[in-house]
Amino acid sequence: MHEMAVAEGILDIALDYAAKNQAEKIGKIGLRLGEMAGVETESLEFCFESLVKGTIAEGAELALHRMPLVGRCRKCGHETHIEHYNFICPACGKGALDIISGRELQVEYLEVD
Repeated sequence: MHEMAVAEGILDIALDYAAKNQAEKIGKIGLRLGEMAGVETESLEFCFESLVKGTIAEGAELALHRMPLVGRCRKCGHETHIEHYNFICPACGKGALDIISGRELQVEYLEVD
């Protein structure tokens, strides 16, 4: 299960940050999660909840900030939301789209006490 490894990584980052800052409780973890990150959010939340039991992150909220899949045309520079993984520019029809957002998977912020 890919989401278990992702949840472990998130928890490791949060616990490391908390330890470095002498935090006693982690209340919220904000995540930037791209549309193309390949993460099933329900599975991620389930895995995270099972991992945090008995840690200072128990009960912490995962706040997901969804990032749309957006591309920029190499030919005309048009930026657009990429739908159905169609990477051809809808404006000019000639250029391929370079992804400029939508692959993110990162801890954006932590709220600790």
